[in-house]
Amino acid sequence: MGYGKILIKGKIEIVTGLHIGGTEAYSAIGAVDSPVVRDSVSGNPIIPGSSLKGKMRHLLQKTYGASPSHNRDHEEVLRLFGSGGGNDGVILPSRLQFSDCFLNEEKTEELKSANIRLTEVKTENTIDRKTAVANPRQIERVVRGLMFDFELVYNVIENHEDEVKKDFENISTCMRLIEKDYLGGHGSRGSGRIKFNDLEVINIYGDTPNVIIEV
Repeated sequence: MGYGKILIKGKIEIVTGLHIGGTEAYSAIGAVDSPVVRDSVSGNPIIPGSSLKGKMRHLLQKTYGASPSHNRDHEEVLRLFGSGGGNDGVILPSRLQFSDCFLNEEKTEELKSANIRLTEVKTENTIDRKTAVANPRQIERVVRGLMFDFELVYNVIENHEDEVKKDFENISTCMRLIEKDYLGGHGSRGSGRIKFNDLEVINIYGDTPNVIIEV
């Protein structure tokens, strides 16, 4: 065995409204205060690969304990997600390649046929404890029931094939933890619950080990 690539693909189901924020720089008067991030071509909501990567890394590192910086995460976290070097001077490439997740066309058309909008606006209040004055804020969320197509590529590094099985156990752990946690913002208020569906593991290059994802 040598260098190879393994594709993990499936769908991300939105269980409760999802808010991953986009830019507010050009919001018109009367627009929501915090819009979701969108694909510049279709205008539809997306889940950025960076959001998934950051959340998976954060949750996996928590299983090993606190870390003073990303560059000093546990060795098995660094193996999957990489290191920029920092003060240690050691640069490690990420074994995982994340992609932005776009709306699943079939599920999107199903909701549109039922006249269900792709996003909703949720109004939240912050209360000034001294004056008891409410400060309402409008948060845009992707509606529950939508599906996003999910793809993640794992790079098998030559001479490190013995680490692949453990890496896939850690990837499975990341996914289970996200399902029990949340993605995006306002998770403590009920937003961002997701579920991984229809997961497949496919060898797309090289002679790679047989591995599975268990979520």
